[in-house]
Amino acid sequence: MSIKITFLGTGTSQGVPIVACDCEVCSSLDPRDKRLRSSILIETEKTRVIIDAGPDFRYQLLREKIKKLDAVVFTHEHKDHIAGLDEVKSFNFINKMVMPVYATNRVQKALHREFAYIFSEEKYPGIPEINVIDFEDEPFYVGDILLEPINVLHYKMQVKGFRVNDFAYVTDANFISEAEKGKLKNLNVLVLNSLRREPHVSHFTFEEAIELVKELKPRKAYFTHISHQLGLHEAVSKELPANIELAVDGLQLII
Repeated sequence: MSIKITFLGTGTSQGVPIVACDCEVCSSLDPRDKRLRSSILIETEKTRVIIDAGPDFRYQLLREKIKKLDAVVFTHEHKDHIAGLDEVKSFNFINKMVMPVYATNRVQKALHREFAYIFSEEKYPGIPEINVIDFEDEPFYVGDILLEPINVLHYKMQVKGFRVNDFAYVTDANFISEAEKGKLKNLNVLVLNSLRREPHVSHFTFEEAIELVKELKPRKAYFTHISHQLGLHEAVSKELPANIELAVDGLQLII
């Protein structure tokens, strides 16, 4: 079974361009340097799953003309990954369905805090209708898509990456244990965060991401969760090994 991947966003928590920044990347006219907050769509002929729904979720849905969605899956609780949850109410109304939302216990606590009105006993008319489904380490199906969680660390925060068939998606990480790396072997495509060149407390740097790709040996790798500090897309691309590319918003892959 083949899957289609669409990069809804490839930027860091502030996106690119950053508000009020006049650097060469934020001022670039190259559309490849415009990056919304990181998120992907995974789809088969029967099922559509989005991983993470950040502040740009509404625009991403409109841009890609997504009119049907089967589930939202969260990697972790940071605002740039959960802030757009309210937008699922459109699917509630138009598709007449309650949206399945897959979240770890830790993420669920954040959703209750950030979207208290969704979980209130007194339901205000028009609020999003969701069905929260707990997951931790065991693989789970959404329709005909089997997602295998990958445990990674974002400084000290537990974050979930995911493997689907021979594709894997790891965002917001700077450490992966040897045991979890074993789940990332024999990949056709690996998507990995690569924030910037300078060391960072919770993200892989450009060089660290390249070295990890060399270690895991996927056939192809794409970098995401990219900051304006990494540099211009065109210039950075020339530094990459042949099997690595910078992902861009709207990029689609068939795997």
